[in-house]
Amino acid sequence: MFPFSFEWVWNTSHLVFHGGLWFALSIMGIGMTYCIVKAVRDTFRNEKDSHH
Repeated sequence: MFPFSFEWVWNTSHLVFHGGLWFALSIMGIGMTYCIVKAVRDTFRNEKDSHH
């Protein structure tokens, strides 16, 4: 069942589920974005600091 279907009824359980779903997806998206930006920044940084 999709939200654009006219049979969809918004009740408390739908709001709680979708709120938790979007909260979790947002946290994962922010974390992945941070890691990607940090990896790109570290790749193009011209420091001779090697950790190996």
